[in-house]
Amino acid sequence: MSPPKPISTLHYIIDRPEQTERACRAGIDWVQLRVKNHTYADWKALAVDTLAICRAFGVRLIINDNVTLAGEIGADGVHVGLTDMPVADARRLLGASMIVGGTANTLDDIRRHHEVGADYVGLGPYRFTTTKEKLSPILGLTGYDHILTACRHEDIALPIIAIGGLDVADVPNLMQIGLHGIAVSSAISRDPAGQVPAFQQALRTNLMIG
Repeated sequence: MSPPKPISTLHYIIDRPEQTERACRAGIDWVQLRVKNHTYADWKALAVDTLAICRAFGVRLIINDNVTLAGEIGADGVHVGLTDMPVADARRLLGASMIVGGTANTLDDIRRHHEVGADYVGLGPYRFTTTKEKLSPILGLTGYDHILTACRHEDIALPIIAIGGLDVADVPNLMQIGLHGIAVSSAISRDPAGQVPAFQQALRTNLMIG
């Protein structure tokens, strides 16, 4: 098994390359490109443009869902959803060096990802969000707490990232129950220059407290 890979505490989820540069200039270090309802050629063009920006700023790029595309353009990794290619298959196709993350809504989802070598898990949704179709059941803080407690009891030391309608004010409570980090879309897109530093400061402060 390959050694653990460094997983950022702040993941920015985008669907357009033009969102990337503003966030990179604000200090983001991890971008996930999530594109829906595009042809492969259009998706690839968006991904290549996004990768060029990420490389210019030394930012890691994760491709959502499309394992083939992630490998073809030389992205840093892929994130697969619950109805997408299984983590185990993505790992076989991409090899040990690339980052492979998976979506989870339950403890069983996390167990499966852990068993097959996922590098991190995006657990959610925390609350309702309009940025994701076919939303899984809302977890809320109590749901996260129960799942994280169970992970500790089972010695599952997998970085778990919260996702789903998150704002800066949510960071203290989420980090205090043991999450590795958070994934954000709308809040950062509204104001990258203000929100990226605000999220990063909140994460640093609460990681030090934890």
